Amino acid sequence: MNYTITVLPGDGIGPEVITEAVKVLNAVGDKFGHIFTPQSGPVGGNAIDNFGTPLPEETKKLCENTDGILFGAVGGPKWDDPQATTRPEDGILAIRKNLGLFANLRPVKIYPQLINSSPLKPEILQNVDMLIIRELTGGLYFAEPKKRWEEDSERKAVDTLLYSEHEIERVVKVAFELAKSRKQHVTSVDKANVLESSRLWREVTVEVSKQYPEIELDHLLVDNASMQIIREPSRFDVIVAENTFGDILTDEASILSGSMGMLPSASLAGTPGSSKTNVNLFEPIHGSAPDIAGQGIANPLGTILSMALMLRYSLNLHEEANAVERAVEGVLSEGFRTTDIASDGGEIIATERMGDLIAGNV
Repeated sequence: MNYTITVLPGDGIGPEVITEAVKVLNAVGDKFGHIFTPQSGPVGGNAIDNFGTPLPEETKKLCENTDGILFGAVGGPKWDDPQATTRPEDGILAIRKNLGLFANLRPVKIYPQLINSSPLKPEILQNVDMLIIRELTGGLYFAEPKKRWEEDSERKAVDTLLYSEHEIERVVKVAFELAKSRKQHVTSVDKANVLESSRLWREVTVEVSKQYPEIELDHLLVDNASMQIIREPSRFDVIVAENTFGDILTDEASILSGSMGMLPSASLAGTPGSSKTNVNLFEPIHGSAPDIAGQGIANPLGTILSMALMLRYSLNLHEEANAVERAVEGVLSEGFRTTDIASDGGEIIATERMGDLIAGNV
């Protein structure tokens, strides 16, 4: 089969980790008889520098005409002016909005080989395998009004937390659908004791749950959920939350793995397995890490595992996705590490060599 993949390296370590993911993707093509044709475009800070916008029209078109998007990272101190009218992160936000990428999937799996890389005790991390689903296009990050102003010689600002029934229903359905092939347990996170938007979230979630009587549903307030993710992470199967809560909880959960460099994500425009063809985006959860850019020490595994999610959720190539994930586990079992996951020993290797080893083990 022939597939067109839009590759958006971005800023900082983005180009370095994307290079290794494409290398492994080509190895998958060689082994399984596929042709993956990459098409690359500027995004983020480098796009601002060269085109005056974080998402040039050319890149936008590449994102609309593709079988999947592999995204690196954007941002850095160079573009951190709080008074700037446009920021590198506006590029990824625009892509999410343009493509309707409403469901962000972040699997958190503890590799036995890395259990000592986490600051948590190994006994707490046993059997941790959760999937956090974050609503991605609504809530505080997108709703209007969103503005700053001065009144009575005082600065003021407002953001709006707005959700419709439809926005909640579609992302909660994704959670229940994915729970069917896991441990059949969904935890919905909200702040229904305080927020009207959370009360609606809980009401709609309960209504959706009636379509899935085989799935167990429970609710946690976000402050309690943040504690339980650290205290007893193995209790969770699928977690679903609104945009801001999901953003915070997924970054918190990343500490379980020992490094943000290990964790992939998928941003979907529909329910996995549905007949509708959507363009989806896949990216590691880490940022552009400008402090280590160009040193060849970045961990590419989160990006490589994001590419595996692309194979599974966009291209329906499940065997190929499994092969990539097994290759990652195999290389970790052989004791190879990047610097961020080397606290338990092992041979520290560069970004490029890690990509070579994964590609050679597919």
